[in-house]
Amino acid sequence: MNTKRETYLNPDTLPFPFCPGCGHHTILEKLNQALVDLALDPKEVVIVSDIGCAGLSDRYFDTHAFHGLHGRSVTYATGIKMARPELTVIVLIGDGGFGIGGHHMLNAARRNIGVNVFVFNNLNYGMTGGEHSVTTPLEARTSTTPYGQLEQPLDIPASVGVNGANFAARTTTFDPDLADLMTQAIQHEGFSLVDIWELCTAYFVIQNRFSKARMQETLEKLDFETGVLHDRQRPEFSRAYREKAVSEGKRENVVGLTSLDPSFESSLPRQKSLIIAGAAGAKISTAGTLFSQGAIFSGLQATQRNDYPVTVKTGHSIAEVILSPEEIYYTGVETPEVVFALFPEGLAKVQKQIKALNPEDLLILNADLPEVETAAQTWRLDFRSAKRWGRKKEYRAIMALGVYLRASKIYPIEAFQAAIELSPRYAEDNLAALEASKDVEMG
Repeated sequence: MNTKRETYLNPDTLPFPFCPGCGHHTILEKLNQALVDLALDPKEVVIVSDIGCAGLSDRYFDTHAFHGLHGRSVTYATGIKMARPELTVIVLIGDGGFGIGGHHMLNAARRNIGVNVFVFNNLNYGMTGGEHSVTTPLEARTSTTPYGQLEQPLDIPASVGVNGANFAARTTTFDPDLADLMTQAIQHEGFSLVDIWELCTAYFVIQNRFSKARMQETLEKLDFETGVLHDRQRPEFSRAYREKAVSEGKRENVVGLTSLDPSFESSLPRQKSLIIAGAAGAKISTAGTLFSQGAIFSGLQATQRNDYPVTVKTGHSIAEVILSPEEIYYTGVETPEVVFALFPEGLAKVQKQIKALNPEDLLILNADLPEVETAAQTWRLDFRSAKRWGRKKEYRAIMALGVYLRASKIYPIEAFQAAIELSPRYAEDNLAALEASKDVEMG
């Protein structure tokens, strides 16, 4: 049972950075109140922020956070909810972000994915100069509509409501029941959205003599009702999808429905972070995944982050892996303890991390690559000594990880083999490469 918290705000990051009188202050304070009332486990809450002034919000909460591209926040939230449906996923987005990614929002509503969207609707682009947005009222003056807005403003709750949202509401930052409305939205299963009108004191208020009274007049003039506008019950998508997969006997195709039960033991005493730096087409991310799965088979926690250029088939390929006997709360690798530099493209990408290595850290370097200046211990692997497998560049990551596992013994090599066997289509070659890692000479 969770202990009720007095606040979900992080005092080390306060105060909020917004302009005096900006409604963002109120929205975040009311969101905090809603989280306190719901008494949610902060480890089970993810705040996904968009770009713009609202995008500054996630760092002020003691929860998980995700920050991405402008207008795309609900897509990230959808992925998080599909992978971990038990989480409470909250999207903080401005009217500008809603306009840029409106099709994402409509499809999230249509699917009825269980994310909770709070729109910071200040009727213009408040971070970039007060340009008009999709919700700017008729005749309003902005930096891009100096003679008055001519476009019909978008009715956000109606847009998601007509496309199937389970819950949609509209209100303002002056609503004394705002926190209760946000609580209601979060509790509602399925897609929920609250469109929150507010004041942008930097631009919109100044250019339009806007105020609380003018806001209410504008809502009435547009015939935009406030309160709960859509309240229906449809199956939430991530739950319905899982139920369908189970009924069709396809559990293995759904993230979270299958588990890797530990059947080996690890000697790793504390968290360890590794970077595998290679090239496109060399199965770097695959090797990282198999290595992480082997760790999970050994009772460890594991995370993986992949990095590669938009060209995909050329350039670098990086896999960042964290292993830990305890739960991992932060998945970024800032100071790795082990770096595998296996190809020139990867080596060029991780120069900064290599220079930061300490004497107790380890650099595992392909012997074909030039010497690297580092304070760390260095193992130079001669893959050519492994005969025909050494010539197959796409298996060098598997082989390097095999060398490292046998030497470090952080978990049994048999667990790595078990992970490889999860993919029968590729298991034979990967297992052969792992076996050939015994022949790789280390200097």
